[in-house]
Amino acid sequence: MPRLGLLGGVALTLFLGGCVGFSQDGGLSVAQNVAYTELNKDVGKITNEAEAVGAQQRVEALLKRPLTPDAAVQIAFLKNRGLQAAFNDLGVSEATYVQASLPPSPRVVLGRSGLLGGASFEVERQLLIGLYELATLPQRSAVAQQEFRAAQFRTAEAVLALGAEARRQYYRAIAANQQVAFLQQALATAETASQLAKQLGETGSLNKLEQAREHAFYQELGAQLAQARIDQKVERERLIRQLGLWGRDINFTLPTNLPPLPSRLASQKDVESEALVRRVDLQALRNDLNAVAGQYSLDVVNSVVSDIELVEGSSFGKSKVISEEGVEIEKEKSRTRGIEASFTIPIFDFGQSTRRGAQEAYMAAANRLAERAVNVRSEAREAYMVYRGKHDLARHYQNRVLPLQKRIQDEALLQYSGMLVDVTQLIIDARTRILSNVDAINARRDFWIAATDLKAALVGGLAGGGGGGETTTAAAGGEAAAGGH
Repeated sequence: MPRLGLLGGVALTLFLGGCVGFSQDGGLSVAQNVAYTELNKDVGKITNEAEAVGAQQRVEALLKRPLTPDAAVQIAFLKNRGLQAAFNDLGVSEATYVQASLPPSPRVVLGRSGLLGGASFEVERQLLIGLYELATLPQRSAVAQQEFRAAQFRTAEAVLALGAEARRQYYRAIAANQQVAFLQQALATAETASQLAKQLGETGSLNKLEQAREHAFYQELGAQLAQARIDQKVERERLIRQLGLWGRDINFTLPTNLPPLPSRLASQKDVESEALVRRVDLQALRNDLNAVAGQYSLDVVNSVVSDIELVEGSSFGKSKVISEEGVEIEKEKSRTRGIEASFTIPIFDFGQSTRRGAQEAYMAAANRLAERAVNVRSEAREAYMVYRGKHDLARHYQNRVLPLQKRIQDEALLQYSGMLVDVTQLIIDARTRILSNVDAINARRDFWIAATDLKAALVGGLAGGGGGGETTTAAAGGEAAAGGH
């Protein structure tokens, strides 16, 4: 009867433990909710051929038109294999959680003793169950649940990080295209001026020094266009990698110009508190802290008694004897039943090291959470400062610098036509306007990258942001060149 009661208790525990199972979405509910609410995009784990075909069809439909920032993000969510690997890692975390929620499996020990070929033998059977593991199952399951929850938020952060970087790279690629187009126009103008200088030199109207200056300007501009084309190809390839495209899918088209500056800016009000509420990395660390707190309680108990193991066993023996009539008779030798409990007593270590380690682990998790909360506030303020500053700078180029540079060039052309200034001053003015146009393109690019960084600072995925891109067109001989007329 004790054995039947023990086995019944084990069976009931196994049944109750079996209530925890795998989710149908592979644990992606958090990532899917974040992607939809924050980015208005959907993500999914591709697990079979039909899902892969469906994703490819969606990608092809998006690539039929010139790529937009939102389309680039959605394509990355569908095709980037690194993101799919993050979903697989989440599946591993869920498997660990499910396994931790199950009760310990009983161990069965069978043994037989006796001389080989002898007249007697004994069979021993034991059923072993860890009572400590059984008693702490709810708490261990709660710890595993918090760890899995943290993994879900980290997967959501990976989704946001990929979306933000795909958007940043999209703007870099568009800016590179715009610079190439601008340089091509400038080079055509410079080529016309160089040919005109050659013709004037043949008639004696232009001396050799001025001819050389005009030709040098044209050659420098050609070198800058060559460098810009290299940068254009590099930025496109980086975008392709972010989107996870290959084969014929890489032949997508991009717009020729960056989007115009928005008429209204995001508000600075409550950016710190908003980031503290919405940042998924903070939520992941909060779950980490809860998991460590639960583990701390387990470690405190475990520091006193490592485990208690209940052993239910029985033994059965038989022997062979010879009767007075000379007949061999097999008779039962012995049959015993019993229940034992075994546990370890910490003689040399009374649990101080275990409790100290658990306490330090808890404080480390608490300090990491506090540090991230402080950093999140600062990152939100910094991101907004850069966002607003980049907008003002881009607007300044658009409304002030470029109109003035065009006016200067127009006046210089009039005076050059009236022979009031020489070609040297004309080249200097053209170079200045070229630099201003390049800077204006970069300023607009940097604003859109800053807008992406601001969003990431509020919800997550800020890693990889730079608060402004780098100028992709370098200056030759200390001067930037991109044509203008």
